[in-house]
Amino acid sequence: MILAKVIGDLYSTVKSPHFEGSKILIVQPLDTDLSPKGDTLLALDRVDAGVDDVVLVNKEGGSARIIFENPDIPLQAVIVAVVDDLDVFGE
Repeated sequence: MILAKVIGDLYSTVKSPHFEGSKILIVQPLDTDLSPKGDTLLALDRVDAGVDDVVLVNKEGGSARIIFENPDIPLQAVIVAVVDDLDVFGE
């Protein structure tokens, strides 16, 4: 899993039936000091996250499909939590 910040929404009028009723968000991965780290990615939202939220993203397709209880969903990343606070010990 990775920390990320929601930086945008993706709008699509035509999409896989597996995604009907789901929000697709654009997220920027973050380091533990909340600085940007790596390339942006798209993630399905399961927790009603919004722009500027810091979120926890499961970035592994098999686990993401388990979360959606659908082995056929074409999915690599899913937002599983909105982060309220982050304490990094030793920094």
